[in-house]
Amino acid sequence: MSDLERAREQIEAARVEIDRIDVELVGLLSERAGHVLAIGEAKNVTGDQIYQPDREARVIKRALEANHGPLEDAAVQRLLERVLDEARRLERSKRAEEFSPSTGS
Repeated sequence: MSDLERAREQIEAARVEIDRIDVELVGLLSERAGHVLAIGEAKNVTGDQIYQPDREARVIKRALEANHGPLEDAAVQRLLERVLDEARRLERSKRAEEFSPSTGS
């Protein structure tokens, strides 16, 4: 087998693994979103704000402590900030849905 063929096989094998990991990531993100929705429902009862910067700072800090590369901390922080942004968006949209006039709430 030539170096070119070996390199192409390595690329394909790595892409298969990336595809598998992507599916796993989506599953984990969906599981996380379910917990976000449950927290949002509880916040509706407690009156807590959706955006809680202290909590988000702790989440990011914990993630950075768990990061051992190869992603730089700044990259992990940006990714997690996006996840947190989407979590807040999900909470807001669910809250708006629950309190919209069409639901009778």
